[in-house]
Amino acid sequence: MHHAFKLEENEYNLELSRAEAGYRLHLADRTLPVSVNLHLEDDGSAVLTVNGRSEKVLVATRGDDVFIHLGGVAYQLRYEHPLQRLAAQSQGSAEDHIRAPMPGSLVALHAKPGQAVARGEALLVMESMKMETTIAAPRDGVIEAVHFAVGQTFDRDALLLSLVAAVVEGKNS
Repeated sequence: MHHAFKLEENEYNLELSRAEAGYRLHLADRTLPVSVNLHLEDDGSAVLTVNGRSEKVLVATRGDDVFIHLGGVAYQLRYEHPLQRLAAQSQGSAEDHIRAPMPGSLVALHAKPGQAVARGEALLVMESMKMETTIAAPRDGVIEAVHFAVGQTFDRDALLLSLVAAVVEGKNS
């Protein structure tokens, strides 16, 4: 089965097939056995085991986004549905509303209304559970509105920024 994932700003197209003990990952001319287990602990942390190697992680999810704090670094992993990928490629409105993946506070803001931004550009930094997460632009566009100021707190799924398509020479881009 074909899957598309984004890890931070990089897209990965993967083929997975079921195996006796987990899955097989097909990458170009290689096939790798993959076994993933996520065990949630009482303190809100989790133990992530990949191919027998276990690490303690902090995990937060929002829809298809998974935020993982591992080894002092925060990562954002997103499963991309094929229809959403097509909308984003055609500069559709699927990614015009940037929402908070978890409750937190705004610690840095790198964008303002009217500013043109490129896909992958850092827009803001939020803090949640003593972990900082950088939120990047999901596509090229222009910041329509910023809904929180530095120091303000927000709930999970709060609308942080609104994005609109950039207009270039009478065309949307």
